Amino acid sequence: MTLRAFLQKYFAPSEETRRKGRAFRAHRRAFWSLVILASLVGVSLFAELLANSRPLLVRYQGQFYTPLWHTYSETDFGGTFQTEADYSDPYIRQLITQGDNWAVYPLIPWDHRSINYNIPSPAPSPPTADNWLGTDDRGRDVLTRLIYGFRISVLFGLGLAIISSLIGIVIGAVQGFFGGWVDLTGQRGIEIWSAMPELYLLIILSATFKASIPLLVGLMSLFGWIGLSAYVRAEFLKGRQHDYVRAARAMGVSNARIVFRHILPNTLTPVITFFPFRVSGAIVTLASLDFLNLGVPSPTPSLGEMLRQSKDNVEAWWMSFSTFVVLVAMVVLITFIGEGLLKAFDPRRRDL
Repeated sequence: MTLRAFLQKYFAPSEETRRKGRAFRAHRRAFWSLVILASLVGVSLFAELLANSRPLLVRYQGQFYTPLWHTYSETDFGGTFQTEADYSDPYIRQLITQGDNWAVYPLIPWDHRSINYNIPSPAPSPPTADNWLGTDDRGRDVLTRLIYGFRISVLFGLGLAIISSLIGIVIGAVQGFFGGWVDLTGQRGIEIWSAMPELYLLIILSATFKASIPLLVGLMSLFGWIGLSAYVRAEFLKGRQHDYVRAARAMGVSNARIVFRHILPNTLTPVITFFPFRVSGAIVTLASLDFLNLGVPSPTPSLGEMLRQSKDNVEAWWMSFSTFVVLVAMVVLITFIGEGLLKAFDPRRRDL
């Protein structure tokens, strides 16, 4: 079997999938929102190449150096100290650019931790030629922290939405497929678990363990699946009564094959249509936790932390305005994508 035949046999989309894809593309606002968001995420994934205090490439005395991926001391470039070279220092810049030496710097010569010690006014300072969107209260470049913070927010939202969706699918599928005492026990357990104070548990666990993004994703995934599991459970309770499922059972088809081949593909509509809204909800939740100083640890770039700085420095309009625009634009684009998916996958809304 050739590769093309293999892909067409096992990975070729069905006619129903093609129809839904055409319906989504016909929703121009959702389609272009997806294109814009995907482009921004793609650029942010290479943020180190766009905004970094280290040069991308250095040619010094006939040899090439890559400071972006390797650590070099000052002595490697003719300096005095054995410590790591500070490429924002004018002395180091002069060493690696004098004579036949040269260096290629990113478009934005700052990373999310570097501090501009030569700002013309006390931090937070307004926009200048060196810092296009100004600096925060520690002298760090706002534009750079927005780029890195955007990437963290999107990846956090995607990771949390994927993990919580998988948990909700598994639990809802088990309840709906087996029914009976399994469904009853699961529902009572979900009711007890959903009554737990999520914020208090998050505060306690964040104070007990070292704060990190994986810890936040894990903690929030413990509660993020509850709403989705109810939809999956309802779809499985309905799907297990269909004639083709009963016929498959009568023919001796295994439960796993019935679930994955017959019921699950027909229950993914609520999962897919709600997925963008779960991502936007996770992004807003992360920003809220960071605003309350319960999220990612410093100096990790965070949109919520920048909003907290804006609250403490109301005169720094450039910081509050830019952060607000980035956060709202993210949520709006994701909401438009979810609207398009909802109209494409739900036949009752397709003509709205």
